[in-house]
Amino acid sequence: MNHQKNLSYYVAHFIDELVKSGLTDAVISPGSRSTPLAMTFAEHPEIDHWIIPDERSAAFFALGMAKEQNRPVAIVCTSGTAAANYYPAIVEAYYSRIPLIVLTADRPHELRDNGAPQSIDQIKMFGSYVKWFHEMALPEHHPDMLYYARNQANRAVMVSRDQNPGPVHLNFPFREPLVPDFSLPGLWNQVNIEGRRSFFGGRSLNEEEIDHLLHELAPYKRGLITVGPQTDPEAGFWIKKLAEQWNIPVLVDPLSQLRGGVTEKRFIEGYDAILKSENIRNELKPDFIIRFGAMPVSKSYLFLMKENKDALHFVVENYEGYRDPVHASTRYIFSNLKRFCQQCLARDFSLNIDKGWTDLWVEMNRKVKEKVLERKDSLTEGNLVPVIQEEMKDGHVLFAGNSMPIRDVDSFFMNTSKHIQIHANRGANGIDGVVSSAIGMAAKGKRVTLLIGDVSFFHDLNGLIITRQYHIPLTVVLINNNGGGIFSFLPQANEPKHFEALFGTPLNLSFDHAASLYGGTHQLIDSMEKFQKALKRSYQSETVDILEVRTDRGENARWHRDFWQEVEREMQKLC
Repeated sequence: MNHQKNLSYYVAHFIDELVKSGLTDAVISPGSRSTPLAMTFAEHPEIDHWIIPDERSAAFFALGMAKEQNRPVAIVCTSGTAAANYYPAIVEAYYSRIPLIVLTADRPHELRDNGAPQSIDQIKMFGSYVKWFHEMALPEHHPDMLYYARNQANRAVMVSRDQNPGPVHLNFPFREPLVPDFSLPGLWNQVNIEGRRSFFGGRSLNEEEIDHLLHELAPYKRGLITVGPQTDPEAGFWIKKLAEQWNIPVLVDPLSQLRGGVTEKRFIEGYDAILKSENIRNELKPDFIIRFGAMPVSKSYLFLMKENKDALHFVVENYEGYRDPVHASTRYIFSNLKRFCQQCLARDFSLNIDKGWTDLWVEMNRKVKEKVLERKDSLTEGNLVPVIQEEMKDGHVLFAGNSMPIRDVDSFFMNTSKHIQIHANRGANGIDGVVSSAIGMAAKGKRVTLLIGDVSFFHDLNGLIITRQYHIPLTVVLINNNGGGIFSFLPQANEPKHFEALFGTPLNLSFDHAASLYGGTHQLIDSMEKFQKALKRSYQSETVDILEVRTDRGENARWHRDFWQEVEREMQKLC
Protein backbone atom coordinates (compact mmCIF):
# COMPACT_ATOMS: atom_id res chain seq x y z
CA MET A 1 0.00 0.00 0.00
CA ASN A 2 2.88 2.38 0.83
CA HIS A 3 4.36 1.94 -2.64
CA GLN A 4 1.05 2.64 -4.39
CA LYS A 5 0.53 5.73 -2.24
CA ASN A 6 4.02 7.04 -3.04
CA LEU A 7 3.49 6.40 -6.73
CA SER A 8 0.03 7.96 -6.92
CA TYR A 9 0.78 11.24 -5.13
CA TYR A 10 4.15 11.70 -6.83
CA VAL A 11 2.93 11.22 -10.41
CA ALA A 12 -0.32 13.13 -9.81
CA HIS A 13 1.56 16.17 -8.51
CA PHE A 14 3.97 16.06 -11.44
CA ILE A 15 1.16 15.97 -14.00
CA ASP A 16 -0.96 18.54 -12.19
CA GLU A 17 1.96 20.96 -12.30
CA LEU A 18 2.37 20.37 -16.03
CA VAL A 19 -1.24 21.49 -16.39
CA LYS A 20 -0.72 24.52 -14.15
CA SER A 21 2.30 25.42 -16.31
CA GLY A 22 0.17 25.49 -19.46
CA LEU A 23 0.14 21.93 -20.82
CA THR A 24 -3.20 20.93 -22.35
CA ASP A 25 -2.42 17.81 -24.41
CA ALA A 26 -0.64 14.50 -23.88
CA VAL A 27 -0.07 11.89 -26.59
CA ILE A 28 0.18 8.41 -25.08
CA SER A 29 1.46 5.20 -26.63
CA PRO A 30 0.25 2.12 -24.70
CA GLY A 31 2.67 0.08 -22.60
CA SER A 32 2.99 -1.45 -19.16
CA ARG A 33 5.85 0.44 -17.51
CA SER A 34 4.28 3.80 -18.42
CA THR A 35 1.00 2.88 -16.66
CA PRO A 36 1.38 5.47 -13.85
CA LEU A 37 1.87 8.33 -16.33
CA ALA A 38 -0.72 7.14 -18.84
CA MET A 39 -3.49 6.52 -16.33
CA THR A 40 -2.86 9.76 -14.45
CA PHE A 41 -2.91 11.83 -17.63
CA ALA A 42 -6.18 10.11 -18.56
CA GLU A 43 -7.61 10.84 -15.11
CA HIS A 44 -6.69 14.54 -14.97
CA PRO A 45 -9.78 16.60 -15.86
CA GLU A 46 -7.90 19.37 -17.68
CA ILE A 47 -5.80 17.27 -20.06
CA ASP A 48 -6.83 16.10 -23.51
CA HIS A 49 -5.15 12.74 -23.96
CA TRP A 50 -4.62 11.07 -27.32
CA ILE A 51 -3.81 7.37 -27.56
CA ILE A 52 -1.66 6.38 -30.54
CA PRO A 53 -0.10 2.89 -30.61
CA ASP A 54 2.87 3.65 -32.89
CA GLU A 55 5.42 5.75 -31.02
CA ARG A 56 7.00 7.22 -34.14
CA SER A 57 3.63 8.36 -35.44
CA ALA A 58 2.59 9.56 -31.97
CA ALA A 59 5.65 11.80 -31.63
CA PHE A 60 5.16 13.38 -35.06
CA PHE A 61 1.45 13.87 -34.31
CA ALA A 62 2.41 15.70 -31.11
CA LEU A 63 4.94 17.76 -33.06
CA GLY A 64 2.26 18.88 -35.51
CA MET A 65 -0.08 19.75 -32.67
CA ALA A 66 2.61 21.71 -30.80
CA LYS A 67 3.49 23.58 -33.99
CA GLU A 68 -0.15 24.52 -34.62
CA GLN A 69 -0.81 25.61 -31.02
CA ASN A 70 2.61 27.16 -30.46
CA ARG A 71 2.86 25.52 -27.04
CA PRO A 72 4.32 22.30 -25.59
CA VAL A 73 2.68 18.89 -25.99
CA ALA A 74 3.67 15.87 -23.89
CA ILE A 75 4.47 12.45 -25.32
CA VAL A 76 4.42 9.36 -23.09
CA CYS A 77 5.77 5.87 -23.76
CA THR A 78 6.94 2.73 -22.04
CA SER A 79 10.55 1.57 -21.68
CA GLY A 80 12.85 0.04 -24.26
CA THR A 81 12.71 0.60 -28.00
CA ALA A 82 9.38 2.41 -27.63
CA ALA A 83 11.39 5.47 -26.62
CA ALA A 84 13.85 4.96 -29.47
CA ASN A 85 10.98 5.31 -31.94
CA TYR A 86 10.58 8.92 -30.77
CA TYR A 87 14.03 9.81 -32.11
CA PRO A 88 13.16 11.13 -35.62
CA ALA A 89 10.44 13.45 -34.30
CA ILE A 90 12.68 14.73 -31.52
CA VAL A 91 15.38 15.56 -34.06
CA GLU A 92 12.80 17.40 -36.17
CA ALA A 93 11.44 19.25 -33.11
CA TYR A 94 14.94 20.32 -32.11
CA TYR A 95 15.82 21.80 -35.49
CA SER A 96 12.32 23.25 -36.03
CA ARG A 97 12.31 24.73 -32.52
CA ILE A 98 9.07 23.02 -31.49
CA PRO A 99 8.46 22.45 -27.74
CA LEU A 100 7.83 18.82 -26.74
CA ILE A 101 7.77 17.28 -23.26
CA VAL A 102 9.17 13.78 -23.71
CA LEU A 103 8.22 11.47 -20.81
CA THR A 104 9.70 7.97 -20.98
CA ALA A 105 9.01 5.26 -18.42
CA ASP A 106 11.94 3.07 -17.40
CA ARG A 107 12.85 0.05 -15.33
CA PRO A 108 14.10 0.90 -11.84
CA HIS A 109 17.85 0.99 -11.37
CA GLU A 110 18.15 -2.58 -10.07
CA LEU A 111 16.72 -3.94 -13.35
CA ARG A 112 19.07 -2.05 -15.64
CA ASP A 113 22.13 -3.46 -17.40
CA ASN A 114 21.52 -7.01 -16.24
CA GLY A 115 19.40 -8.58 -18.97
CA ALA A 116 15.96 -7.61 -17.70
CA PRO A 117 13.40 -7.55 -20.53
CA GLN A 118 12.49 -4.31 -22.29
CA SER A 119 15.37 -2.52 -20.64
CA ILE A 120 17.81 -0.36 -22.60
CA ASP A 121 20.02 2.55 -21.60
CA GLN A 122 17.64 5.52 -21.67
CA ILE A 123 19.89 8.00 -19.88
CA LYS A 124 20.44 10.95 -22.20
CA MET A 125 19.42 8.68 -25.07
CA PHE A 126 18.45 11.64 -27.28
CA GLY A 127 21.82 13.29 -26.81
CA SER A 128 22.12 16.91 -27.87
CA TYR A 129 18.68 16.90 -29.55
CA VAL A 130 16.96 17.80 -26.30
CA LYS A 131 17.44 21.06 -24.47
CA TRP A 132 17.39 19.38 -21.06
CA PHE A 133 17.44 15.83 -19.71
CA HIS A 134 16.54 14.76 -16.19
CA GLU A 135 16.36 11.32 -14.59
CA MET A 136 13.46 11.56 -12.16
CA ALA A 137 13.84 10.20 -8.65
CA LEU A 138 11.92 7.11 -7.61
CA PRO A 139 8.42 8.04 -6.39
CA GLU A 140 8.01 9.13 -2.78
CA HIS A 141 5.13 10.72 -0.87
CA HIS A 142 7.19 12.99 1.40
CA PRO A 143 6.21 16.68 0.92
CA ASP A 144 9.72 17.56 -0.20
CA MET A 145 9.44 14.99 -2.99
CA LEU A 146 6.02 16.28 -4.07
CA TYR A 147 7.51 19.78 -4.31
CA TYR A 148 10.38 18.25 -6.27
CA ALA A 149 7.95 16.60 -8.70
CA ARG A 150 6.12 19.88 -9.22
CA ASN A 151 9.31 21.84 -9.72
CA GLN A 152 10.61 19.40 -12.33
CA ALA A 153 7.31 19.57 -14.21
CA ASN A 154 7.31 23.35 -14.20
CA ARG A 155 10.95 23.42 -15.27
CA ALA A 156 10.23 21.05 -18.15
CA VAL A 157 7.55 23.32 -19.59
CA MET A 158 9.59 26.46 -18.96
CA VAL A 159 12.76 25.11 -20.60
CA SER A 160 10.86 23.76 -23.61
CA ARG A 161 9.41 27.23 -24.25
CA ASP A 162 12.29 29.50 -23.27
CA GLN A 163 14.82 31.04 -25.68
CA ASN A 164 14.76 28.79 -28.77
CA PRO A 165 11.89 26.37 -28.02
CA GLY A 166 12.55 22.65 -28.29
CA PRO A 167 12.12 19.20 -26.74
CA VAL A 168 13.03 18.24 -23.17
CA HIS A 169 13.29 14.67 -21.85
CA LEU A 170 12.41 13.31 -18.41
CA ASN A 171 13.00 9.61 -17.67
CA PHE A 172 10.82 7.96 -14.98
CA PRO A 173 12.02 4.77 -13.23
CA PHE A 174 9.01 2.89 -11.85
CA ARG A 175 8.82 -0.22 -9.66
CA GLU A 176 5.85 -2.56 -9.76
CA PRO A 177 2.96 -2.53 -8.99
CA LEU A 178 2.25 0.24 -11.48
CA VAL A 179 -1.45 1.09 -11.08
CA PRO A 180 -2.15 4.37 -9.19
CA ASP A 181 -4.92 4.78 -6.61
CA PHE A 182 -7.12 7.71 -7.66
CA SER A 183 -9.31 7.48 -4.56
CA LEU A 184 -6.62 8.93 -2.27
CA PRO A 185 -7.56 12.25 -0.58
CA GLY A 186 -5.90 15.43 -1.90
CA LEU A 187 -4.32 13.47 -4.72
CA TRP A 188 -3.73 16.48 -6.96
CA ASN A 189 -3.00 19.16 -4.39
CA GLN A 190 -1.60 17.78 -1.13
CA VAL A 191 1.19 20.28 -1.71
CA ASN A 192 0.71 23.19 -4.06
CA ILE A 193 2.72 26.10 -5.38
CA GLU A 194 0.25 28.95 -5.65
CA GLY A 195 0.53 31.74 -8.18
CA ARG A 196 3.69 30.46 -9.83
CA ARG A 197 4.48 32.25 -13.07
CA SER A 198 7.53 32.26 -15.28
CA PHE A 199 8.60 35.50 -16.95
CA PHE A 200 10.12 35.32 -20.44
CA GLY A 201 12.00 38.34 -21.69
CA GLY A 202 13.18 38.87 -25.26
CA ARG A 203 16.61 40.02 -26.41
CA SER A 204 16.97 43.37 -28.12
CA LEU A 205 19.63 45.79 -29.31
CA ASN A 206 20.30 49.10 -27.64
CA GLU A 207 19.81 52.37 -29.52
CA GLU A 208 23.49 52.78 -30.18
CA GLU A 209 23.66 49.37 -31.90
CA ILE A 210 20.58 50.10 -34.05
CA ASP A 211 22.03 53.46 -35.13
CA HIS A 212 25.36 51.83 -35.96
CA LEU A 213 23.64 49.18 -38.09
CA LEU A 214 21.50 51.67 -40.03
CA HIS A 215 24.39 54.04 -40.64
CA GLU A 216 26.45 51.13 -41.95
CA LEU A 217 23.67 50.20 -44.40
CA ALA A 218 22.82 53.77 -45.41
CA PRO A 219 25.24 54.05 -48.40
CA TYR A 220 23.88 50.93 -50.09
CA LYS A 221 21.09 51.06 -52.69
CA ARG A 222 20.35 47.39 -53.43
CA GLY A 223 19.11 45.78 -50.28
CA LEU A 224 16.90 42.75 -49.63
CA ILE A 225 14.98 41.41 -46.68
CA THR A 226 14.44 37.65 -46.66
CA VAL A 227 11.91 35.91 -44.43
CA GLY A 228 12.54 32.19 -44.10
CA PRO A 229 10.53 29.58 -42.19
CA GLN A 230 9.19 31.08 -38.98
CA THR A 231 5.99 30.99 -36.90
CA ASP A 232 5.75 34.40 -35.22
CA PRO A 233 2.13 35.49 -35.89
CA GLU A 234 3.13 39.16 -35.63
CA ALA A 235 6.00 38.96 -38.12
CA GLY A 236 3.92 39.87 -41.17
CA PHE A 237 2.63 43.10 -39.66
CA TRP A 238 6.04 44.40 -38.63
CA ILE A 239 7.99 43.30 -41.70
CA LYS A 240 5.32 44.89 -43.91
CA LYS A 241 5.80 48.21 -42.07
CA LEU A 242 9.57 47.92 -42.50
CA ALA A 243 9.19 47.17 -46.22
CA GLU A 244 6.98 50.24 -46.65
CA GLN A 245 9.28 52.61 -44.77
CA TRP A 246 12.46 51.37 -46.44
CA ASN A 247 10.84 50.63 -49.85
CA ILE A 248 12.79 47.37 -49.91
CA PRO A 249 11.95 44.04 -51.62
CA VAL A 250 11.10 41.21 -49.21
CA LEU A 251 11.66 37.63 -50.37
CA VAL A 252 9.00 35.56 -48.59
CA ASP A 253 9.50 31.82 -48.15
CA PRO A 254 6.32 29.69 -48.25
CA LEU A 255 6.86 28.82 -44.56
CA SER A 256 7.35 32.45 -43.53
CA GLN A 257 3.57 32.77 -42.94
CA LEU A 258 3.75 35.91 -45.13
CA ARG A 259 2.07 34.46 -48.23
CA GLY A 260 -1.40 34.35 -46.70
CA GLY A 261 -3.32 37.15 -45.00
CA VAL A 262 -0.65 39.84 -45.47
CA THR A 263 -0.67 41.68 -48.79
CA GLU A 264 2.16 43.96 -49.78
CA LYS A 265 3.45 44.60 -53.32
CA ARG A 266 7.07 44.45 -52.13
CA PHE A 267 6.59 40.89 -50.85
CA ILE A 268 8.26 38.78 -53.55
CA GLU A 269 6.93 35.21 -53.46
CA GLY A 270 8.13 34.28 -56.96
CA TYR A 271 11.82 34.71 -56.17
CA ASP A 272 12.67 31.02 -56.51
CA ALA A 273 11.65 31.07 -60.19
CA ILE A 274 13.26 34.49 -60.74
CA LEU A 275 16.61 33.30 -59.37
CA LYS A 276 16.76 29.94 -61.20
CA SER A 277 18.88 31.49 -63.96
CA GLU A 278 22.51 32.30 -63.20
CA ASN A 279 22.33 35.14 -65.73
CA ILE A 280 19.42 36.73 -63.88
CA ARG A 281 21.14 36.24 -60.53
CA ASN A 282 24.14 38.15 -61.94
CA GLU A 283 21.80 41.06 -62.70
CA LEU A 284 20.34 40.99 -59.20
CA LYS A 285 23.44 41.15 -57.03
CA PRO A 286 22.45 42.63 -53.66
CA ASP A 287 24.55 44.97 -51.55
CA PHE A 288 23.09 43.57 -48.35
CA ILE A 289 20.55 41.02 -47.11
CA ILE A 290 18.77 40.96 -43.77
CA ARG A 291 17.22 37.56 -43.06
CA PHE A 292 14.56 36.69 -40.51
CA GLY A 293 13.88 33.02 -39.74
CA ALA A 294 15.62 29.88 -40.93
CA MET A 295 17.23 29.38 -44.34
CA PRO A 296 14.56 29.43 -47.07
CA VAL A 297 13.46 26.30 -48.92
CA SER A 298 14.64 27.73 -52.25
CA LYS A 299 17.83 26.31 -53.72
CA SER A 300 17.97 29.31 -56.07
CA TYR A 301 18.27 31.55 -53.03
CA LEU A 302 21.09 29.36 -51.75
CA PHE A 303 22.92 29.92 -55.05
CA LEU A 304 22.39 33.70 -54.75
CA MET A 305 23.99 33.60 -51.31
CA LYS A 306 26.93 31.48 -52.44
CA GLU A 307 27.61 33.78 -55.38
CA ASN A 308 27.46 36.95 -53.26
CA LYS A 309 29.48 36.21 -50.16
CA ASP A 310 30.92 39.72 -50.35
CA ALA A 311 27.46 41.23 -49.75
CA LEU A 312 26.67 42.28 -46.20
CA HIS A 313 24.59 39.51 -44.66
CA PHE A 314 22.68 39.84 -41.39
CA VAL A 315 20.61 37.15 -39.71
CA VAL A 316 18.09 38.16 -37.06
CA GLU A 317 17.68 35.46 -34.41
CA ASN A 318 15.23 35.82 -31.53
CA TYR A 319 17.72 34.45 -29.04
CA GLU A 320 20.64 32.46 -30.44
CA GLY A 321 21.59 30.18 -33.30
CA TYR A 322 23.94 29.96 -36.27
CA ARG A 323 21.88 29.08 -39.32
CA ASP A 324 24.15 29.88 -42.26
CA PRO A 325 25.01 26.81 -44.39
CA VAL A 326 26.59 29.08 -47.03
CA HIS A 327 29.47 30.00 -44.68
CA ALA A 328 29.22 33.64 -45.68
CA SER A 329 30.59 36.42 -43.51
CA THR A 330 27.31 36.52 -41.64
CA ARG A 331 26.65 38.94 -38.82
CA TYR A 332 24.04 37.99 -36.26
CA ILE A 333 21.45 40.27 -34.73
CA PHE A 334 20.20 38.60 -31.58
CA SER A 335 16.92 40.35 -31.02
CA ASN A 336 13.21 39.74 -30.84
CA LEU A 337 11.81 40.24 -34.36
CA LYS A 338 9.07 42.64 -33.36
CA ARG A 339 11.37 44.70 -31.17
CA PHE A 340 14.04 44.90 -33.90
CA CYS A 341 11.51 46.15 -36.47
CA GLN A 342 10.09 48.67 -34.00
CA GLN A 343 13.55 50.02 -33.24
CA CYS A 344 14.40 50.38 -36.94
CA LEU A 345 11.09 52.12 -37.65
CA ALA A 346 11.60 54.54 -34.77
CA ARG A 347 14.94 55.93 -35.97
CA ASP A 348 15.12 59.45 -37.42
CA PHE A 349 16.34 58.29 -40.82
CA SER A 350 15.55 55.50 -43.22
CA LEU A 351 17.57 53.52 -45.73
CA ASN A 352 18.01 54.91 -49.21
CA ILE A 353 17.04 51.88 -51.31
CA ASP A 354 17.11 52.54 -55.05
CA LYS A 355 13.54 52.84 -56.35
CA GLY A 356 14.48 51.19 -59.65
CA TRP A 357 15.86 48.18 -57.78
CA THR A 358 12.63 47.66 -55.84
CA ASP A 359 10.43 48.34 -58.87
CA LEU A 360 12.37 45.72 -60.86
CA TRP A 361 11.73 43.04 -58.23
CA VAL A 362 8.04 43.96 -58.05
CA GLU A 363 7.65 43.76 -61.84
CA MET A 364 9.55 40.48 -62.06
CA ASN A 365 7.29 39.04 -59.39
CA ARG A 366 4.21 40.17 -61.31
CA LYS A 367 5.47 38.39 -64.44
CA VAL A 368 6.06 35.16 -62.51
CA LYS A 369 2.47 35.28 -61.24
CA GLU A 370 1.23 35.73 -64.79
CA LYS A 371 3.19 32.69 -65.94
CA VAL A 372 1.86 30.57 -63.09
CA LEU A 373 -1.74 31.43 -63.98
CA GLU A 374 -1.16 30.88 -67.70
CA ARG A 375 -0.15 27.26 -67.16
CA LYS A 376 -2.54 26.09 -64.48
CA ASP A 377 -5.08 24.25 -66.67
CA SER A 378 -3.05 21.08 -67.38
CA LEU A 379 -3.01 18.29 -64.78
CA THR A 380 0.56 18.19 -63.56
CA GLU A 381 2.30 18.48 -60.21
CA GLY A 382 3.14 22.18 -60.18
CA ASN A 383 -0.34 23.15 -61.39
CA LEU A 384 -2.01 21.48 -58.42
CA VAL A 385 -0.77 24.18 -56.04
CA PRO A 386 -2.61 27.21 -57.54
CA VAL A 387 -5.86 25.20 -57.59
CA ILE A 388 -5.40 24.18 -53.95
CA GLN A 389 -4.75 27.84 -53.09
CA GLU A 390 -7.89 28.91 -54.94
CA GLU A 391 -10.13 26.36 -53.21
CA MET A 392 -8.78 26.68 -49.68
CA LYS A 393 -10.81 28.86 -47.32
CA ASP A 394 -9.84 31.51 -44.82
CA GLY A 395 -8.24 29.81 -41.80
CA HIS A 396 -7.19 26.67 -43.67
CA VAL A 397 -3.75 25.09 -43.38
CA LEU A 398 -1.61 23.66 -46.17
CA PHE A 399 0.90 21.06 -44.97
CA ALA A 400 3.50 20.19 -47.59
CA GLY A 401 5.58 17.06 -47.77
CA ASN A 402 9.31 17.33 -48.30
CA SER A 403 11.19 16.78 -51.56
CA MET A 404 9.06 18.09 -54.46
CA PRO A 405 5.76 19.16 -52.76
CA ILE A 406 7.30 21.92 -50.64
CA ARG A 407 9.32 23.11 -53.64
CA ASP A 408 6.18 23.28 -55.78
CA VAL A 409 4.48 25.25 -53.02
CA ASP A 410 7.47 27.58 -53.00
CA SER A 411 7.25 28.08 -56.77
CA PHE A 412 3.49 28.19 -57.32
CA PHE A 413 1.71 29.35 -54.15
CA MET A 414 1.33 33.07 -54.68
CA ASN A 415 0.30 35.72 -52.16
CA THR A 416 -3.36 35.66 -51.07
CA SER A 417 -5.51 37.82 -48.84
CA LYS A 418 -6.94 34.65 -47.30
CA HIS A 419 -5.42 33.77 -43.93
CA ILE A 420 -3.82 30.50 -44.95
CA GLN A 421 -0.94 29.00 -43.03
CA ILE A 422 1.67 26.86 -44.78
CA HIS A 423 3.68 24.35 -42.80
CA ALA A 424 6.16 21.54 -43.37
CA ASN A 425 8.72 19.58 -41.37
CA ARG A 426 11.76 21.54 -42.53
CA GLY A 427 13.91 21.20 -39.42
CA ALA A 428 15.64 18.04 -40.60
CA ASN A 429 13.78 17.91 -43.96
CA GLY A 430 12.96 14.20 -43.64
CA ILE A 431 10.07 12.35 -45.24
CA ASP A 432 9.22 10.43 -42.05
CA GLY A 433 6.19 11.40 -40.00
CA VAL A 434 4.70 13.88 -42.47
CA VAL A 435 1.21 12.34 -42.42
CA SER A 436 1.12 12.23 -38.61
CA SER A 437 2.36 15.83 -38.30
CA ALA A 438 -0.36 17.06 -40.66
CA ILE A 439 -3.01 15.20 -38.64
CA GLY A 440 -1.60 16.73 -35.46
CA MET A 441 -2.15 20.18 -36.97
CA ALA A 442 -5.75 19.19 -37.78
CA ALA A 443 -6.51 17.65 -34.38
CA LYS A 444 -7.91 20.81 -32.78
CA GLY A 445 -10.26 21.67 -35.63
CA LYS A 446 -8.13 23.37 -38.27
CA ARG A 447 -8.94 22.29 -41.83
CA VAL A 448 -5.71 20.84 -43.22
CA THR A 449 -4.76 19.92 -46.78
CA LEU A 450 -1.77 17.60 -47.01
CA LEU A 451 0.16 17.79 -50.29
CA ILE A 452 2.44 14.77 -50.36
CA GLY A 453 4.29 12.38 -52.66
CA ASP A 454 3.71 8.64 -52.76
CA VAL A 455 6.99 7.65 -51.06
CA SER A 456 6.44 10.02 -48.11
CA PHE A 457 2.80 8.93 -47.87
CA PHE A 458 3.77 5.26 -47.78
CA HIS A 459 6.49 5.99 -45.21
CA ASP A 460 3.92 7.20 -42.65
CA LEU A 461 0.76 5.49 -43.88
CA ASN A 462 -0.09 4.11 -40.45
CA GLY A 463 -0.56 7.67 -39.19
CA LEU A 464 -3.97 7.61 -40.89
CA ILE A 465 -5.30 5.46 -38.04
CA ILE A 466 -5.45 8.66 -35.98
CA THR A 467 -8.02 10.20 -38.33
CA ARG A 468 -10.29 7.21 -37.82
CA GLN A 469 -9.76 7.01 -34.05
CA TYR A 470 -10.54 10.69 -33.43
CA HIS A 471 -12.73 11.54 -36.45
CA ILE A 472 -10.27 14.13 -37.79
CA PRO A 473 -11.03 15.32 -41.33
CA LEU A 474 -8.03 15.54 -43.65
CA THR A 475 -7.69 16.25 -47.35
CA VAL A 476 -4.73 14.37 -48.84
CA VAL A 477 -3.58 15.47 -52.29
CA LEU A 478 -1.42 12.48 -53.16
CA ILE A 479 1.04 12.95 -56.01
CA ASN A 480 1.77 9.44 -57.19
CA ASN A 481 4.67 9.51 -59.61
CA ASN A 482 5.66 6.01 -58.53
CA GLY A 483 8.85 6.92 -56.75
CA GLY A 484 11.12 9.72 -55.67
CA GLY A 485 10.31 12.52 -58.08
CA ILE A 486 12.92 14.98 -56.86
CA PHE A 487 15.78 12.75 -58.05
CA SER A 488 14.70 13.38 -61.65
CA PHE A 489 16.01 16.94 -61.17
CA LEU A 490 19.40 15.82 -59.83
CA PRO A 491 22.57 14.56 -61.56
CA GLN A 492 21.70 11.00 -60.51
CA ALA A 493 19.05 11.02 -63.28
CA ASN A 494 21.88 10.88 -65.81
CA GLU A 495 22.95 7.44 -64.54
CA PRO A 496 20.26 5.15 -66.02
CA LYS A 497 21.95 1.89 -65.01
CA HIS A 498 21.21 2.36 -61.30
CA PHE A 499 18.76 5.26 -61.24
CA GLU A 500 15.44 3.41 -60.87
CA ALA A 501 16.63 0.92 -58.27
CA LEU A 502 18.55 3.35 -56.07
CA PHE A 503 16.73 6.65 -56.55
CA GLY A 504 13.49 6.26 -58.49
CA THR A 505 12.39 3.47 -56.09
CA PRO A 506 8.98 2.73 -57.66
CA LEU A 507 6.44 1.38 -55.15
CA ASN A 508 3.75 0.16 -57.56
CA LEU A 509 1.03 0.55 -54.90
CA SER A 510 -2.72 1.06 -55.20
CA PHE A 511 -3.61 3.60 -52.55
CA ASP A 512 -7.35 3.01 -52.77
CA HIS A 513 -6.74 0.12 -50.35
CA ALA A 514 -5.32 2.58 -47.81
CA ALA A 515 -8.53 4.59 -47.90
CA SER A 516 -10.60 1.45 -47.29
CA LEU A 517 -8.33 0.33 -44.45
CA TYR A 518 -8.60 3.60 -42.54
CA GLY A 519 -12.25 4.42 -43.24
CA GLY A 520 -11.65 7.21 -45.75
CA THR A 521 -12.44 7.81 -49.39
CA HIS A 522 -10.23 7.61 -52.45
CA GLN A 523 -10.59 9.22 -55.85
CA LEU A 524 -8.26 8.87 -58.80
CA ILE A 525 -7.99 12.27 -60.49
CA ASP A 526 -7.50 12.42 -64.25
CA SER A 527 -8.37 16.05 -65.08
CA MET A 528 -7.99 19.47 -63.52
CA GLU A 529 -11.77 19.90 -63.55
CA LYS A 530 -12.20 16.70 -61.52
CA PHE A 531 -9.47 17.83 -59.13
CA GLN A 532 -11.17 21.16 -58.44
CA LYS A 533 -14.54 19.49 -57.84
CA ALA A 534 -12.98 16.84 -55.61
CA LEU A 535 -11.31 19.52 -53.48
CA LYS A 536 -14.61 21.36 -53.02
CA ARG A 537 -16.32 18.14 -51.90
CA SER A 538 -13.46 17.16 -49.63
CA TYR A 539 -13.63 20.43 -47.69
CA GLN A 540 -17.19 19.49 -46.73
CA SER A 541 -16.22 15.94 -45.71
CA GLU A 542 -15.64 14.68 -42.17
CA THR A 543 -13.29 11.82 -43.10
CA VAL A 544 -9.85 11.45 -44.66
CA ASP A 545 -10.15 11.96 -48.42
CA ILE A 546 -7.29 10.79 -50.64
CA LEU A 547 -7.22 12.58 -53.99
CA GLU A 548 -4.64 10.69 -56.01
CA VAL A 549 -3.01 12.34 -59.01
CA ARG A 550 -0.76 10.04 -61.05
CA THR A 551 2.08 11.72 -62.90
CA ASP A 552 5.21 10.80 -64.79
CA ARG A 553 8.50 11.76 -63.15
CA GLY A 554 10.34 12.47 -66.39
CA GLU A 555 7.51 14.51 -67.85
CA ASN A 556 7.20 16.46 -64.61
CA ALA A 557 10.90 17.40 -64.73
CA ARG A 558 10.53 18.57 -68.33
CA TRP A 559 7.43 20.63 -67.45
CA HIS A 560 9.27 22.41 -64.65
CA ARG A 561 12.30 23.15 -66.82
CA ASP A 562 10.06 24.59 -69.53
CA PHE A 563 8.43 26.84 -66.95
CA TRP A 564 11.76 28.08 -65.63
CA GLN A 565 12.96 28.80 -69.15
CA GLU A 566 9.81 30.81 -69.89
CA VAL A 567 10.34 32.80 -66.70
CA GLU A 568 13.99 33.40 -67.59
CA ARG A 569 13.01 34.81 -71.00
CA GLU A 570 10.58 37.21 -69.31
CA MET A 571 13.19 38.26 -66.76
CA GLN A 572 15.76 38.93 -69.48
CA LYS A 573 13.34 41.38 -71.12
CA LEU A 574 13.10 43.32 -67.86
CA CYS A 575 16.83 43.34 -67.12
